[in-house]
Amino acid sequence: MKRRTLLRFCFCLALTTSALPVSWQAAAQIYPSRRITIVVPFSPATAFDTIARVAGQKLQDRWGQPVIVDNKPGAAGTLGTELVATSPPDGYTIVTCGAPQTVHPSTIKNLRYDPIANFTPLGVLATNTVVLVVNPAVFPVNSLDELIAAVKAKPGYYNYSSPGVGTLQQLGMELFKQQLGLDIQHVPYRGQAQAITDFLGGQVHMTYIPVNSVLAHVRAGKLRIIAAAGSQRSTIVPDIPTLTELGHPSLDFNLWFGFMAPANTPQPIVSMWEQELAAISKMPDVQAALDRQGLTPAYMNSAATGALMKSEVARWRDVVQKAGIKPE
Repeated sequence: MKRRTLLRFCFCLALTTSALPVSWQAAAQIYPSRRITIVVPFSPATAFDTIARVAGQKLQDRWGQPVIVDNKPGAAGTLGTELVATSPPDGYTIVTCGAPQTVHPSTIKNLRYDPIANFTPLGVLATNTVVLVVNPAVFPVNSLDELIAAVKAKPGYYNYSSPGVGTLQQLGMELFKQQLGLDIQHVPYRGQAQAITDFLGGQVHMTYIPVNSVLAHVRAGKLRIIAAAGSQRSTIVPDIPTLTELGHPSLDFNLWFGFMAPANTPQPIVSMWEQELAAISKMPDVQAALDRQGLTPAYMNSAATGALMKSEVARWRDVVQKAGIKPE
């Protein structure tokens, strides 16, 4: 039996035997039978856009149905996410998800959806390593121990940048400060571009940033990576130790990119997405496409993705409260 025929058979069988209250008409419908829309709540050329287009093309090839990518940026990614939260749970409107959605409940006032209650996670496809970087021209340290010692010697003197208040980079650094008892001033910017420009210009001492965003400057000797924030070393800079290796596992965090559907999406549809994402993540051309964008294939199933989201929502809420960051 061909793969597509087998998947359709398994899907129909699962629907007819499911405890979900589906009608016979719904049970007879074969998923997918029409166009699927993947909403990207961020701009084109972002990592969220990349995974949507890479996975979308593969799903279209494998399922034989159109898969379109619809960029709906705005309000820090909440506009597009809210659109999917209120869509029918039929598997035909999906949204890319990641760390920002786990930060929003703590940093955005009057958020009109719950990233846990209003969604069904489908899986994670890729990650991107965040690194702790310094400008050696104004902060000539070579290790984490040297950085910590320098900051403790001059409380409040050193600063760090982020692409904005409430971003993951800010919360990651606030976690860093809280866990290590450090006093470092925050310099927020409106986006990554200006933050990097001033960082290179010496107005900022350090920052957390995706490794692919600064790799060229690191290789040119203008910036220096001190540590990787993820629990595993980056394949892009394998010689850089992680904060976990350096004795600080509680500081571990990462950027991750996946997909979720509206709440109450039937389990057979979730299972189909899990199978496809697992297969897609192993494809050499997919791995190459992700690598070109500085992303690392890292499949997680629905349950693991849901657990990750719940833990991160709680973690960042605690950081926000301790840092005194006010929702906007």
